[in-house]
Amino acid sequence: MGNRTKERLGRIDTDTNLHNKLLKYCRLNYGEVWTDPISGHKVGVIDATYPEAVKKLFDGQRATLLINDPPYNIDVGNVNTKHLFKIKIEKYIEFSKKWINSSLQILDENAHFYVWLGADYRENFQPLPDFMILMRDYSELKPRNFITMRNQRGYGTQKNWMWIRQELLHYIKGNPQFNVVYTDIPKILKGGYYKKVKGKKTDTSQRSKSNTIRPGNVWVDIQQVFYRMEENVPGCYAQKPIKAITRIIETSSKPGDLITDFFAHSGTTLIAGELTGRKVYTFDVDPVFAEITIRRLEHYRQTGKTGWQWHNPFTETD
Repeated sequence: MGNRTKERLGRIDTDTNLHNKLLKYCRLNYGEVWTDPISGHKVGVIDATYPEAVKKLFDGQRATLLINDPPYNIDVGNVNTKHLFKIKIEKYIEFSKKWINSSLQILDENAHFYVWLGADYRENFQPLPDFMILMRDYSELKPRNFITMRNQRGYGTQKNWMWIRQELLHYIKGNPQFNVVYTDIPKILKGGYYKKVKGKKTDTSQRSKSNTIRPGNVWVDIQQVFYRMEENVPGCYAQKPIKAITRIIETSSKPGDLITDFFAHSGTTLIAGELTGRKVYTFDVDPVFAEITIRRLEHYRQTGKTGWQWHNPFTETD
């Protein structure tokens, strides 16, 4: 059955030799785009900070939903790498301005804009507050919500609270539609507001007509991805769960819409779009992650599986 205690592919962004080895199996070079012949998805090797390259990919089309997961400007896993980098906050804000400007030129007049971010308490919680202040400069984008997703595993020391959260900022352009969805689990939180109904004391959740709840802006029902889960993509550090991206897509777009992700990484947005009937344009500056994104879609169509669990996406290297 093989070794089930370790992924078959190490963390790609920290292993230069591994990264260079995988490059020869990538079908795209910088500036090139793969177009899906079945659903019309696009995957490119593009730098999100170059507006003209992004504009060329969209070719006049507009996205109704953007879900970006850029580098957090934090030493991810205590490692500073080329693509998950930590730089001076001033340079990070300039980097952010560039990809935001690229985003604005391809967003529909009514669109949702989501961005995942981190907060490093060792650096005055940057870049989260700096990014939020930056967003004040973009009058086209109005703040809508501040979402926290809970991780099952955290990090920290015995001298601090365990850090188990990920931040998600939600902005809107114009007046886009928002669709109500419900979780797929029974209510897990009591309402906290009691009143008597027909002589019986009840809380808020007991009075609801549904046995599930609408997600709020604190998500506690989503499993953090790890190597024993089918959707896991070995080599991709800290990938987002399909359920989280699907929730965003289902609430903030409709079937047939064009949605986008400027930082493809493990290809989760592409898979979530395929599962929900949306067309996805996504790209990454690194050919290896663009290749993984394409392979993940092909793998899903061939096997019905959303990832490789602990197995190697690059079977050529086994």
